[in-house]
Amino acid sequence: MSHASMPGASMPHQPREAGDVPRAIVVPRKEPAVCPTDDEARVPRKAVQDKRSFDYVWRSGVAGGVAGCAAKTVVAPLDRVKILFQSRNPHFVKYAGSWRGVGAAITEIYHQDGPVGLFRGHSATLLRIFPYAAIKFLAYEQIRAIVIPRKDKETPFRRLISGSLAGVTSVFFTYPLEVLRVRLAFETKKDHRSSLRSICKQIYHERQYQKPPTTAATVAAELAGAPSARAAATTIATAAPALAPRFGLVNFYRGFTPTLLGMLPYAGMSFLTHDTVGDLLRLPIIAQYTTMPKPANSSPSKPAPLRSWAELFAGGVAGLVSQTASYPLEVIRRRMQVGGAVGDGHRLRIGETARLIMRERGFRGFFVGLTIGYAKVVPMAAASFYTYERLKMWFGI
Repeated sequence: MSHASMPGASMPHQPREAGDVPRAIVVPRKEPAVCPTDDEARVPRKAVQDKRSFDYVWRSGVAGGVAGCAAKTVVAPLDRVKILFQSRNPHFVKYAGSWRGVGAAITEIYHQDGPVGLFRGHSATLLRIFPYAAIKFLAYEQIRAIVIPRKDKETPFRRLISGSLAGVTSVFFTYPLEVLRVRLAFETKKDHRSSLRSICKQIYHERQYQKPPTTAATVAAELAGAPSARAAATTIATAAPALAPRFGLVNFYRGFTPTLLGMLPYAGMSFLTHDTVGDLLRLPIIAQYTTMPKPANSSPSKPAPLRSWAELFAGGVAGLVSQTASYPLEVIRRRMQVGGAVGDGHRLRIGETARLIMRERGFRGFFVGLTIGYAKVVPMAAASFYTYERLKMWFGI
């Protein structure tokens, strides 16, 4: 065999005739991939990030906290008016029930306290909302990773459970700050403004009174006018507060139970609706109008980001649905939170507060301020989800 015919031997360059067919250039065949990700390694894609890593945790927490602060700042004036309506502040009861009343209430607050009055209690709101939103979004990412470990496990029920548990986790750690915010927003006195420290001391030292236990014999004797029964009831009423916590940190958790009950549908429906609407907006038939190209360094499993209007729409629908589902319990919670600032100091329970609201205004009383709630929650949820998703892109998570 000649040297020219040996495999791999280099052939000298020879001039090609006019009729010759050009030879195909031989390209060395690429070795087969050792593992399926070898081909993907040629494209600078980001590997699936560990959601339990410290880097992911602090980035998602900061993104959630900033998103919550931005959303609350947008709706702070409406938030204060809604609290005044829900808690039946004596100076603003006359305005409740109509949009004209909302405008009149905002006008009165503006003339009374200036622009600052519309943001009364907002500093306490930001102190509360940053850790609240940070914990909520962070907890949702962590709980979702556990409840929905794979894409085929993703169901509406699992999304609902993930959102509900995230909401309960966040409210457990931040509820005392919520009570402070409500009490600051509730104040409308012209001559005196309570400081944050004085409000804390006032809440801490408020005494909680309980009604004495009532028996059938005591009721019958009361109806008959028996003086001995009245004396016994008075003695029980005097001794009852000594048996219950009279003051302390427990006062910062007034209305905590209905808050937990309300957070289950609110946070659950909020995350469920947002994710579901996001999936619908990413359907292939409309994806070209609603989504943006995926960043080059994004994870392959991460869905394409929504355009700004689509993300705001998904967040707004989430706020609308979640607000409707949880509003009656929110009204009960507000009334319980201001229980020490009005009335005789008796700490009403959930059932007692619900009966009081029903007696005052009927079934409609549970939806007082709902229109304000829509006007507040829809843009708030839209701004919150939009800011959070954009910050996640900016942080690269």
